Amino acid sequence: MTPDDSLPSSGATTPMGHTPTNGPGTPTSPSILELTPDAERVGQAHGTSPITDDESTFATFVPLWRQRLRIFTQNKLAIASVIYIAIIFLFCYLGPVVWHTNQTNQATALFNPENSPPSSHLWLGSDASGYNELGRIMFGGEYSLSLGLLAGFVTIVVGTLYGMISGFLGGIIDTTLMRLLDAFLSIPVLFLLITLVTVFPRTVTSLIVIIGVIGWFGNARIIRGDALLIKKLEYSQAARSMGAGSWHIIRRHVFPNSVSNIVTVSTFAVADAILFLTTLGYLGLGMPLPATDWGTMLNNASQYLANGYWWQLYPLAVIFILLIVAITYVGEALRDAFEVRLLER
Repeated sequence: MTPDDSLPSSGATTPMGHTPTNGPGTPTSPSILELTPDAERVGQAHGTSPITDDESTFATFVPLWRQRLRIFTQNKLAIASVIYIAIIFLFCYLGPVVWHTNQTNQATALFNPENSPPSSHLWLGSDASGYNELGRIMFGGEYSLSLGLLAGFVTIVVGTLYGMISGFLGGIIDTTLMRLLDAFLSIPVLFLLITLVTVFPRTVTSLIVIIGVIGWFGNARIIRGDALLIKKLEYSQAARSMGAGSWHIIRRHVFPNSVSNIVTVSTFAVADAILFLTTLGYLGLGMPLPATDWGTMLNNASQYLANGYWWQLYPLAVIFILLIVAITYVGEALRDAFEVRLLER
């Protein structure tokens, strides 16, 4: 056998059914995008058309925001929670426009009988001061929701800055900041909250600041963990080797890649802030008169529950509990939506 005998002739075919050629630029094996006649017949038998080059490249591409939206909408409890939260916000902020009641002038409340049961005129009855209970829930909800949102914003801003600075700088700065954070965490939150409220005057601004500055401890730990991880990744190291400063890396790499955890913990921060304000109000340390909050209303209603005035307690308690549960479900759904393992590659 000569060396030429070991090569297939120009008319010979390989087991794949293709005739190899030796010309320049001509493939000696079938391309991965090329369909054989057998594959085309199978596709026609199943009612499918051959995949084109453009379809194979773009057909399966889905933007990240659509993937996250789809994951979020698959959680039916989260969708129901979003609807409920929207209804409560509309009820508290737009309800007073439709249901006109005076919740700041005690003289107007004297025209309503005290502790009146629900009726066609007073849908949820009246409280011990003669205020319309339905209007009172709206009025107290405005303060509770507004303070909760603002205090939650303060919480996430302080916690994010503290955690990123500690995790990114590392070394002795990280050790010092974390030991200081451990000292804060060792103090019971309720005790610290009551102490600060009694020391400083109870105004809207002071309550927002006090609730905001004691709720960021856990958030700072989460963001610090992200900063410790992201600063060691390749793109952060590459930016550092190209001369980028610490502030540039934090602004362009650490913060954008921590948004998922920031958004998730923000929802829990709002729920915690509403809980803290309600706790203070129930202990008699909430909003001063003539303003009110849900915690103060629950405290007043609990004193009259033994007399059978259930309408002062149960409707508000149900609204408050469902709101906290709804915000928690939304936070968990956001955490799943930003979970990398659930996204398509």
